[in-house]
Amino acid sequence: MPDQPQSDPRLTALTNLCKASADTLRLLVLRVLRKDSFGVSELCSIFDIRQPALSHHLKVLANAGLITARREANSIYYRRSQLGQHADLEALQNSIFDAVDEIDLPADIQDRLAAMHRQREENSSNFFRLNAHKFHQQQDLIASYTQYADVVADVLADIHLERRGTVLEVGPGDGAFLLELAQMFEHVVALDNAPAMLEQARGKTSAARLKNIEFILDDTRSKQMQSLQADCAVINMVLHHTPAPGEVLHDVASCLAPTGVVLVTELCKHDQGWARENCGDLWLGFDPQELTHWAQDAGLADIASVYLAQRNGFQVQVRLFGHA
Repeated sequence: MPDQPQSDPRLTALTNLCKASADTLRLLVLRVLRKDSFGVSELCSIFDIRQPALSHHLKVLANAGLITARREANSIYYRRSQLGQHADLEALQNSIFDAVDEIDLPADIQDRLAAMHRQREENSSNFFRLNAHKFHQQQDLIASYTQYADVVADVLADIHLERRGTVLEVGPGDGAFLLELAQMFEHVVALDNAPAMLEQARGKTSAARLKNIEFILDDTRSKQMQSLQADCAVINMVLHHTPAPGEVLHDVASCLAPTGVVLVTELCKHDQGWARENCGDLWLGFDPQELTHWAQDAGLADIASVYLAQRNGFQVQVRLFGHA
């Protein structure tokens, strides 16, 4: 019997890609991972499936280069790949993603996905409700406000904005950066879904006798956000506390003025699992390309980036995005 010809790696990659996309459950997994990352147990809950069966499907998707795995402490989280295993198959991979994103998730999966997000939000809210009095102590464990505030303020001062009318800060913490924003913009909107933290921010700005700050107790899906046309939005060290960072960026982008910008300060990816329990973190930082991907999905383009090394080993990324 003649020897079989050696398989072309591109043919193998194409076969894996076609195989991975030829299954309803795997396509639904890709749809759920559109703007989010989930652990195996979370995906099992969303799809109501046992872990061994789901792990098989995840392995097939990973072998095809459609998803990537990321370890956070003792857990592994999955997200969609931005690039395929072979550049010449990238167009096909993107076509699969585009087609999947047009699919409406079945109602039961939507319900379980929403429940998962609500659980994440509740975990985060409970942490800040119980630990608001220790805000600075918890913050300083990773990256204190003073370590990045000057750089963020300098970026805001240096960028050219057609107007400096309204600025939105999502998750203002104890209100320290609101003091800076109130000097740069005519109207400041402070949005937070944690009552205790918003009360701290209100107290700090009141003590400074600032009159141009509006406080909203809600998240980025607030109806009050829909009529907002912000010239700038600031998100300082917030996304790693939110259940769906990509959705937050999308919500914020939708309330920007046509020439508005979004300034994001975030942790780079790290492996310090203790931050989940001690600091209320839902995510252990983000790869810079993850933020870029979410921003692009929200119709934003990367304008500028600054990276800061912290004395405790963490790295902070300061990112500026604007309408593409």
